Amino acid sequence: MITLIIVLIIIAVVTVFSVQNAVPVIISSLFWKFEASLAIVLFLFLLAGVVIGVSAASLFRMKLSKKK
Repeated sequence: MITLIIVLIIIAVVTVFSVQNAVPVIISSLFWKFEASLAIVLFLFLLAGVVIGVSAASLFRMKLSKKK
């Protein structure tokens, strides 16, 4: 239950931060460049971080369960 509350608080903070920073920004990397809303960029990077974190945690748990 506490995890759900923490996740909801994080979502609320990210939402408020994203809405306040809705200006367009230019993202450039090696060979490509695009313009997007800062809110969308923040959301996509947050989503990528969550996916990577959950994947790493799942792999870690699977590795621990194989040792037992």
